[in-house]
Amino acid sequence: MITKSRKTKETDITIALELNGTGISNISTGVGFLDHMLESFSKHSLIDLNVECRGDIHIDDHHSVEDIGIVLGSLLAESIYPVRQMERFGSANIVMDEACVSCDLDLSNRPFLVYEVDVHGKVGNFDTELVEEFFKAFIFNARISAHVIVLRGKNRHHIIEAAFKSLAVAIRRATAKNERVGIPSTKDVL
Repeated sequence: MITKSRKTKETDITIALELNGTGISNISTGVGFLDHMLESFSKHSLIDLNVECRGDIHIDDHHSVEDIGIVLGSLLAESIYPVRQMERFGSANIVMDEACVSCDLDLSNRPFLVYEVDVHGKVGNFDTELVEEFFKAFIFNARISAHVIVLRGKNRHHIIEAAFKSLAVAIRRATAKNERVGIPSTKDVL
C-alpha cells in the first residue's frame, strides 16, 4: 500500500492505496455522499483504499471533494506508471436501475476528460456539480484519458453512483495484468 498526504489551509488529507487489492476500504471525508461513492469505487475497482480528510466543510464540500480527487489521482498514477504488462484500455457500462453510464479510458499518461454527466441539484446535502470537480481532479492527476457519458437516467443518485462504478470497473479492466503485452504502446513508452 502506498500513502500520500496533502495539507493546505482548506484540507488535511491522507490516502493509502493498494492497486491490486480486494476492494476493502476505510473512508472518512466528512462528506457522506462522497464516502459512499469512494466505498463503491474501491469495491468495484478492487483497489484497497483508506481515505482520511479533514476539510473546511463548514464553508462547503468543494475543497474536500476536489483535493481528494487530486491526492487519489496522484496515488493511482504512482501505482500504474510506467505502464507495463497491463491491458491499458478499459471500459464499462454500468446500470443502476433506470440509469446507465459509460466510462471508456486509456492509461495514456496524457490526461483528458470528456464528461457528459448532466446532473443538477443535490443528493442529500451534496451539490451534484462537485462530481465533475472530483472527476477532473482525479483524471488529470492520474494522467488518464477518460470519457464518462450518461447513456440514460433520471435519478441523480443513480446516475452519479453509476458514473463512479463505471470508472472503477474500467480502471480494474485497464490495470488487469497481461504479461503478453509488455509495454502496451507502439511508442514503447507510456
